[in-house]
Amino acid sequence: METTEEGETREAVVGYPAEERKAGLRIVVAIDESELSFYALTWAIDHHLCGLSSTVTGEVTLFLVHGQTPAQTFIFPAGPGNGVYAMPTVVDSVKKAQDAHSAALLAKAFEVCKQRLVKAETLVLEGDPKEVICQAVEQVNADLLVVGSRGLGKIKRAFLGSVSDYCAHHAKCPVLIVKPHK
Repeated sequence: METTEEGETREAVVGYPAEERKAGLRIVVAIDESELSFYALTWAIDHHLCGLSSTVTGEVTLFLVHGQTPAQTFIFPAGPGNGVYAMPTVVDSVKKAQDAHSAALLAKAFEVCKQRLVKAETLVLEGDPKEVICQAVEQVNADLLVVGSRGLGKIKRAFLGSVSDYCAHHAKCPVLIVKPHK
């Protein structure tokens, strides 16, 4: 419970001060090609957002974010100090395929939100996915970040890196990590 200046008491949403609730909540959900990111999206909508919608006075908006690795000119070794660069048409083809893949992923995620009557916006940002997710949090001034977890063990996480671990340490808002259902 929180007390207003007039001395009235009202229910408080844990972690969200009243002034933020008046403007609505901005929640970023990281989407990639894994089913775990879609599981995190549906879990967050079904378990987290349903409870918030009755206590938040403004709108709850989801920002579906996909980090796309930049299409680069790849260098193939062709001898000492020399390299062969991919032709611009190849790079353009790769970029078009990446854009189509990102659009399809976000359309699928947007459809999940639409079926559950949740307002959503989509963002595709180029760069290392873990860094772009944190960048998106700052860009939209998010109140919460939702990411899925692949459930890597300590050794695999040390070698492969963990997007959810990186976001938990670097995002400038609370982070909800949704682990896979066992």
